[in-house]
Amino acid sequence: MSTRETRGDATTGSTVARIDMMLETVVIPVSDVDRAKAFYEGLGWRLDADFGDETFRIVQLTPPGSGCSIQFGNGLTTATPGSAEGLLVVSDIEAAHDQLGDDGVDAAVFHDTSVGYNRFDPSTRASGPDPARNTYASFAEFRDPDGNVWQLQEITGRLPGRVDPAPTTFSSVADLTAALERAAAAHGEHEQRTGAEDPNWPEWYAAYMAAEQSGAELPT
Repeated sequence: MSTRETRGDATTGSTVARIDMMLETVVIPVSDVDRAKAFYEGLGWRLDADFGDETFRIVQLTPPGSGCSIQFGNGLTTATPGSAEGLLVVSDIEAAHDQLGDDGVDAAVFHDTSVGYNRFDPSTRASGPDPARNTYASFAEFRDPDGNVWQLQEITGRLPGRVDPAPTTFSSVADLTAALERAAAAHGEHEQRTGAEDPNWPEWYAAYMAAEQSGAELPT
């Protein structure tokens, strides 16, 4: 992907080049570095770095499929251990719940009964995923040993403008499989509407999966 994005200037009508600024790491406060390291490695997060000493030590890990990492250690932050709140995106909230359970972590699945996307107010939560399984509407939550909160959000399709429409990528076999299953179901409805088999189904699948990921209008 290009390192620059051209945007219009609403006041002058001219365009300006904006350099990409990709989120690299998020620092979380912990009280016991080795305990936190063991916890996150136990979740299958990749260890990228661990160097320093008791005065300054930095540990970096990356969740599976993520382009952004976490850092913790000694001398990184004055924030109170357990005060961080983070959001992780998954394509299947129930599969993520089961995997975390296998890792010994309880992550209760819930949905919001008010506006549908409020993951912050516990009083509006109901157990289980969103009944209609709308994208953005199913959540889970767990805490690390210090009490730092991690919430999971199920996203199966992005809102328009939220994803660069050029590349289409999948972070894992599970994500690709889920996308293919959704495309297959939609294509079956397409064939029912047309009343004929579609010999160009690979192109239809590809168009559907790319549109779903970028938030563009889905083919019918």
